[in-house]
Amino acid sequence: MTAVVDSLVAFGRLLRRRGLEVHVGRLLDVIEALPHVNVASRDDVYWTCRALLVHRRDDLEAFDAAFGAFWRSGNPWLRRSDAPAGSDAHPAVAGADGAPHQQESALDASDERRDASEGIRAWSDLEVLTNKDVAEFTEAEVTLAESALRRLVWSPGERRTRRWTRGRGPQLDLRRALARSVRTDGDVVALPRRRRRTRPRPIVLLCDVSGSMERYSRMLLHFVHAMARRHQRFEAFLFSTQLTRITRQVRGRPLGAAVEAVSRAVPDWSGGTRIGDALRMFHQRWARVVLPRAPVVLLVSDGWDRGDPAALRDGVARLQRSCHRLIWLNPLIGTAGYAPLTRGLVAALPFVDDFLAARTLKNLGELAVHLNTLAPRAPRRR
Repeated sequence: MTAVVDSLVAFGRLLRRRGLEVHVGRLLDVIEALPHVNVASRDDVYWTCRALLVHRRDDLEAFDAAFGAFWRSGNPWLRRSDAPAGSDAHPAVAGADGAPHQQESALDASDERRDASEGIRAWSDLEVLTNKDVAEFTEAEVTLAESALRRLVWSPGERRTRRWTRGRGPQLDLRRALARSVRTDGDVVALPRRRRRTRPRPIVLLCDVSGSMERYSRMLLHFVHAMARRHQRFEAFLFSTQLTRITRQVRGRPLGAAVEAVSRAVPDWSGGTRIGDALRMFHQRWARVVLPRAPVVLLVSDGWDRGDPAALRDGVARLQRSCHRLIWLNPLIGTAGYAPLTRGLVAALPFVDDFLAARTLKNLGELAVHLNTLAPRAPRRR
C-alpha cells in the first residue's frame, strides 16, 4: 500500500498544479477507497479517483489529462515487482463523456520527479505528525497540522430546548387542536401532537495558557480557531491568573488575524496558574450566559496549579453540575512517567467525566470522534 500512497500524493500535487481543488481530506478518502478496488485496473482506479477528487464538471478535462499523463509509463499505483503479469501499461483514458480515448498529453519528466518527491515528503511528514508531540512542531509542521485540524468535525449531538414544535411527540398540541376546531363548528376532529425542539449542543472551551503550558499554547490556538470555524455554538476562554473570553477574537477571522487579536486581548499570557480562581471568575461572570444550554465543556490544562486545591475542586464540581459533560484534556498524558498526582488534579478528578490526552494530532482526532458519539443523556454522577 506504500507505493499506492506515494503515487497518490504525487498525483494530488499534479492535480493542484492544474487548478483542481484537491486537499488532504480528499486524498485520504481515496486512500481509504483504493484497497476496495483492483489497483491493477486502470478503469477501477480512474473512476474511484474521479468520483472522489472531481467536484466540478469544468475540472473533468483537466483531470483526464492529468490522469492519462500520470498513467502513461505504466501503472504508477504498483511497484514494478507487484504488477500482475499481462497488465496493460498503456490503457485508454475515459474522457469527460465516458468514451475511452488515448491521451496524447504527457508530463515533463522533471516535473514528474519533482511532484513525486515533494508529494511523498509531504505525506511522510503528515504520517510523522500524527503521533508527534505538538510542542515539538516546527513552523512548517504547524501549518500542516492546522490543515488537518480544519477537517475535524466537532458535533456533540443535540439538546432538547424548552420550546415545542409540530411533530410526533408525547404531548397533545391543544392550541392547534382548538384552532382547527373553528373550521368544524367547535368539534375536535383530530388531536395534533407536538415535540420538543432540538438545537445543536454548544461547546465551551476553557484553555490554560500559563507558563507551564507555553510549549502547547501555539498549537492550542490553532485548535481553538479550527473548532470555532466548524462549530457555530462555541465559546472560548483562556486563563492563567485570570480569565479572558476570546470568542469574538477567533470567530470569523483568518488564523493570523485571530492569533494577533488573542495575543492583544490576553494580559497574563504565560503567567502563573490559578485554575480555581479562573473558574470562580467564570462562574461569577459567564456561567449564566454560556452554561444554561447544557454544553459540553472542554477544560485544557496540565493541572499544575499554584492556588488552593479546595478552590479548584469546588470550581470543577460546580462546572460539572452545570454542563452536559465535562472533559479535561491534558497534554501531559502519554509522556513517559506521567501520573496525575498534583494536589489540584487529585482534588478535581472525581468531578471530571472524561480525562483525555491532548498531546498529539491523533489525540485531537480521537477527541472529535468521542464528541461525535456522546450519549444524549449526561453520565451518572456523585
